[in-house]
Amino acid sequence: MKLYQVNQVGMTAIHKLLRRDALQDNAQVDSIVQQIISRVKAEGDSALLALGRQFDSAELKQLEVPKSMLEQAANEIPKDLRAALELAAGNIRRFHQQQLKTSWIDPQPGRITGQTVRPLKRVGLYVPGGTAAYPSTVLMIGIPAQVAGVEELILCTPAQKNGMAPLNTLAAAHIAGVDRVFLVGGAQAVAAMAFGTDSIPMVDKIVGPGNSYVNVAKRLLWGVVDMDMLAGPSEVCVLADSGANPEFAALDLLTQVEHDPECAGYLITPSMELASAVQNSIHKLVETMPRSAILTKALEDHGAIIVCESMTQACELADVCAPEHLALMVRDPFTLLGRIHNAGAILMGDYSPQTLGDYLAGPSHTLPTSGTARFASPLHVDTFLKKSSYIYYSSEALKEVANTLTTLARAEGFETHAAAVEARTAALEND
Repeated sequence: MKLYQVNQVGMTAIHKLLRRDALQDNAQVDSIVQQIISRVKAEGDSALLALGRQFDSAELKQLEVPKSMLEQAANEIPKDLRAALELAAGNIRRFHQQQLKTSWIDPQPGRITGQTVRPLKRVGLYVPGGTAAYPSTVLMIGIPAQVAGVEELILCTPAQKNGMAPLNTLAAAHIAGVDRVFLVGGAQAVAAMAFGTDSIPMVDKIVGPGNSYVNVAKRLLWGVVDMDMLAGPSEVCVLADSGANPEFAALDLLTQVEHDPECAGYLITPSMELASAVQNSIHKLVETMPRSAILTKALEDHGAIIVCESMTQACELADVCAPEHLALMVRDPFTLLGRIHNAGAILMGDYSPQTLGDYLAGPSHTLPTSGTARFASPLHVDTFLKKSSYIYYSSEALKEVANTLTTLARAEGFETHAAAVEARTAALEND
């Protein structure tokens, strides 16, 4: 990892380094995805089977996984894994139940306003697969939807080389309460859930991470169906003081960047001594890790150690970064919590590793990336809720505000708006 000192390179250069644009347009990917979308819309299931055999598995024979296989998978996985998944599921459910909102009403003399809060009817869950399985993602996106009250959960994941779904993914789907699972991956899965096919029902919203093709499909189909977010490669920022454990800091950086060579890792600290110690620790650790090639590439291309002038400046730089994951490795992390405004998930203290957030603690690990934590939130219960406002005025209450309404309507040039009010007040006068 390259080391930068703020007092040498300047704040402008550091800001540029930390502002990551991992969601740049790619005309070639856009063209491929648009062709896939058009094909799925026109051909439905036959296109899904053909594309699945082309991209995922030549052995793919059917799209839907029988529901009985979900429970069977949960019974077949190792007992310690099932116990771990169920513990994680309980924590995720408990955390998201705190986020539930209810409808409300504001009654006043002659008028009532309020809001109804309702869950979406059907949601599509996208879970990456193919060469790997991500049962944690099934829990992290499926359980908040279930807590919100979504009626039906549809899960799409690519088939493995044997034409089947990963056993761990199916087990997690059973634990999360998923209703139906389909062996469809990539952009075609997004298109299938957006438009619906003979086999796959049309959903109201699609959530879950994916590669660049999945993200482009989500971007192109937003409006046909709602989407959660466009998630880029994972990223982590470790904010540490001189008392931080260098090995812990190094491991937290490596934890996120081992996902993919496009992942990013940053250390921000006012301590040159710590910066050097972390740099040395990373060098030693990378050589021992099975994914050392990925780690090396990610850190060389998207890693940086930044030595700043104070903890105040460190917090400011962390907000510029607006990372997906932020680790506060400082003596008293709660003193800094209120000074951090932009982060997807904040892991606090030496003994809250990134692994906790990814698997067990409770908050969803589906988080805003590429600096979008400046304005976006993690996946949460509200992701699966919609709201309607309602208004009731009595005749007397309308008469009280009639002049105000007509004044505002005519100020904007909308005579019919004004007439709609005056017709009612005239009718009241004639009664």
